[in-house]
Amino acid sequence: MRKVVIVGAPPVQILDVSGPLEVFSRAPGYELHLGNPGRDRCLQTNRGVSLTGATPIEELNGPIDTLIITGGPGAETSVYDERFISWIAATAARSRRVASICTGAFLLGATGLLNDKEAVTHWAYCDRLAKEFPRVTVRPEPIYLKDGSVYTSAGITAGIDLCLALVEEDHGHQVALDVARFLVMFLVRPGGQAQYSHMLLRQAITSKPLRELQVWMLENLREDHTVEKLADRLGMSARQFTRVCLRETKMNPGQFVDRMRVEAAQQLIDSSSMGLKEIADTSGFQSADSMRRTFLRVLGASSAEYATRFTRHPRSSEEASSGTSQTDKRLVECRR
Repeated sequence: MRKVVIVGAPPVQILDVSGPLEVFSRAPGYELHLGNPGRDRCLQTNRGVSLTGATPIEELNGPIDTLIITGGPGAETSVYDERFISWIAATAARSRRVASICTGAFLLGATGLLNDKEAVTHWAYCDRLAKEFPRVTVRPEPIYLKDGSVYTSAGITAGIDLCLALVEEDHGHQVALDVARFLVMFLVRPGGQAQYSHMLLRQAITSKPLRELQVWMLENLREDHTVEKLADRLGMSARQFTRVCLRETKMNPGQFVDRMRVEAAQQLIDSSSMGLKEIADTSGFQSADSMRRTFLRVLGASSAEYATRFTRHPRSSEEASSGTSQTDKRLVECRR
């Protein structure tokens, strides 16, 4: 049995605890323990609910397979309990792997476990994590990352994605998919997927005409989305449309179109058996090479590198090897 210990500085974000508990309890071969830095057997959450059945950390002895540090208000104070930080550091040394959920990355940062490593946390806290722990290379884009035996994840529900990836690492894709289906997850998201995706961004757009334009763009990715043509659909000048796009999306129209096409291609790579050339055509790229260059510009890794990491279906050796001279550490290594 693999021993999994979930613990955080109270009050913890309740979903940071309940999400991993549900994932690992639905998979075979795990022995789950809820830890508490305090002396009692209740772990306080950020919603006023106390989780019973917690074990004081001093009683959690023996080797640990997976140590999970949760986030929440208790991890976000920048004032750390030295006794708890020392325990995390010592326990990590006897654990096969260590993971943080959301702002639990601040606790790992305080231990020094993230020094000279790449890490991610909730997008709203990435700048603060980088400032507070300058030896950590903070990557704000991915929903989870692996650097050595240390894993970090983005905000809240991304912890569920990370735990599904850990289950897949232990038991294979089918087991992780079965757990995701039971939890009625929409899909098993790859770690390289942006945590603040355009699906969310589109919903945050305040301009109704621009929201409607984005829907049309996603449904017509093969169209030639020049600034002039997009502006014409809205009855705007190219200059006015560029100003609106920058204001609403923080990107110019060309960058925004690139990001939409890359995200569409990512989803096809992860969920279909299409070849890269067909994916490039479906996503509106002029060629597979154009898609490769755009992936490099947007994600820091080529489309072939992304496919090698995250593909669920076999592709030709030519496609799999194209452009994969060196895999960028920006992409999570959970899915080897």
